[in-house]
Amino acid sequence: MQRKSKLSTLRAICDSLYARLASCDLCPRNCRVNRLKGERGICGITQDLMVYTAFLHHGEEPLISGSQGSGTIFFSGCSLKCIYCQNYMFSHQLTGSILNEKSLAAVMLNLQGKGAHNINLVTPTHVLPQILKALLLAHQEGLNLPIVYNTSGYEKPEIIRELSGIVDIYLPDIKYMTERIAKDYSNAPDYPFYSQESIKAMHAQRSAAALSKDNLLLKRGVIIRHLVLPNHSADSLQALAWIKKNAPGALVSVMFQYQPYFKAQTSVNLRRRVNVSEYNQVKTCVEELGLKGWVQELDSQEALAGVYFDKNSLEGLL
Repeated sequence: MQRKSKLSTLRAICDSLYARLASCDLCPRNCRVNRLKGERGICGITQDLMVYTAFLHHGEEPLISGSQGSGTIFFSGCSLKCIYCQNYMFSHQLTGSILNEKSLAAVMLNLQGKGAHNINLVTPTHVLPQILKALLLAHQEGLNLPIVYNTSGYEKPEIIRELSGIVDIYLPDIKYMTERIAKDYSNAPDYPFYSQESIKAMHAQRSAAALSKDNLLLKRGVIIRHLVLPNHSADSLQALAWIKKNAPGALVSVMFQYQPYFKAQTSVNLRRRVNVSEYNQVKTCVEELGLKGWVQELDSQEALAGVYFDKNSLEGLL
């Protein structure tokens, strides 16, 4: 029954969202370029959908990766483009392979065939219309896995509301709570507003987490990620307090894997990793607030960065 409902919703919104590419306003940047005619906005992507890699990912949160891995698809391009991006090779530099919707649907189905617990769409915002068309094709061919919407959080809440009934698990970031930090590191002073409003919309859809019968996998729900940045633990504490108040049903994933990748050296505050004092301060806050989820250990976690992902993983899924 749920699959039939998804098919119906996908059919209802696919064409209208795709039409928005003609004057693109899918994300808060509102570039208004005609991507259907090859124009490029901040994300750098035309109507051609580009994928860097796809594989069974064992490095996501335990309730996402499970024992067999999350069927994770990394899309090239990004509308946020943080200066410290660990995925800069494909988010900024647009490395990847151009796929049509039929090929992307085949990737999803092949991931399901390999035992994936879910289909994990990483940085999907700017190519959402193309993804939805591929999802429609895949569901028509038997895709029946939970859909994970893995996003920077820089979303329009009205777009999130369109996804009701399609997305099973929302996996947004909440990166910044202050406009100045958002402007300095992502040139997006409106990020705090849009991330908070979109997370509220996600939480309204999936506030109650649903687990598998063995409680080892998340079937529906919201996991909010927060990457702790050096010299900004106060912003992290503010983010955690906001989650407690505004998304009490969400799980929280606090990450300490920050490395000064890409252009991070241009900021004096981002040139080092998080230190032990900052780690302890944020971890204590999580405990005192009683937030449920995960707090990452303070180690390098370099294998989780996009610079270490194998682009060739995509070839075996086409």
